Amino acid sequence: MTELIFMLTHHDVTIPNAIEVFDEVKETGIKFIGCKDVGLPIDKLRELFGKMKKADITTFIEIVSDDEEKHFAGVKTAIKVDADYLIGGMPQFTKKTLEYLKNKKAKLKFFPYIGKIVGHPCVLEGKVDEIINNGIEFEAIGIDGINLLLYRYVGDVDTLLNEAVKNLRVPLIIAGSIDNFEKIDQLKSKNVWAFTIGGAILEKRFAPGKSVSEQVSVVLQHLR
Repeated sequence: MTELIFMLTHHDVTIPNAIEVFDEVKETGIKFIGCKDVGLPIDKLRELFGKMKKADITTFIEIVSDDEEKHFAGVKTAIKVDADYLIGGMPQFTKKTLEYLKNKKAKLKFFPYIGKIVGHPCVLEGKVDEIINNGIEFEAIGIDGINLLLYRYVGDVDTLLNEAVKNLRVPLIIAGSIDNFEKIDQLKSKNVWAFTIGGAILEKRFAPGKSVSEQVSVVLQHLR
């Protein structure tokens, strides 16, 4: 079954009331929740991740910085808060990140971006075969999965998805700009492992006029 990862983020930063929003959604049946490495001080992040662990939530931290120092600060944050998954991270840092995680004996799983990532918010550029080959190259060095900016791709999204599902062996998380049920249905039809939604839930796009917890419930119900 394709899974929803609810991201407590908006505009690529963790929302300031992330703990309160988590408390609101934790009874919906959501199993996967994440946030960015930036936006909350480390003590608040530790509190948030502690509460999520206590509620048996699988946890994710996503990194989007193209600055190497900020990237590795995010990796360290993910280890400090004991996240289950580290997702994102620019492709140019993937090999070094894998080595760092191995040296630290970190238990978290790593799902980096693939392809040419540009701008902020990030978009994905490059030819489909180049993006897929980048993923295959990363599989060979030991990544656990891939965080694919499918709906931020400037080319043919359908072709990219088809080729990714066909050629990549590791689990896929689809991140970015998932803001309607049509996109969710497309991912379900391809048995993609998971996808992230943050802003579209916080902006209440899936059930207009309803609460954030009701947005989460509606998406979860749609996946069943």
